[in-house]
Amino acid sequence: MAGRILIVEDEIIVAMDLEATLEDFGFETVGIAADTPSALQLGAANPDVALVDVNLRDGATGPEIGARLARDFGVNVVFITANPRMLGDGVPGAIGVLHKPTDPHTIRQTVEYVMGLKGAESNMAQPPSALTVFPAQERRA
Repeated sequence: MAGRILIVEDEIIVAMDLEATLEDFGFETVGIAADTPSALQLGAANPDVALVDVNLRDGATGPEIGARLARDFGVNVVFITANPRMLGDGVPGAIGVLHKPTDPHTIRQTVEYVMGLKGAESNMAQPPSALTVFPAQERRA
């Protein structure tokens, strides 16, 4: 199940590790963004999924970036953050949140789950246990 993934993370070591993990599992990364302008520019490259941190180079802009990627580009957004409380009950259009640190297996399960939300078996798909799914909102999955 190939998919195009956008990584929105300002800590380059974390971002590169995540990129290598995704590529090891056969996913294509469209790029790494560390702030709002670069995330929105890469969002126009039509990724299937965006993995977004909350705190980035330009501040706690992750929630706004996630909402804009979902709304403006139809991207499925999952937050990966050490600060999940900053997301409250969720972000419009976003699927959910993983708590940092996380492991490669959880990343793979989460991306495969999100990619499967568009499939015929989407009603039967169970989210990974580490993924906190936001209450149903205006999602484009």
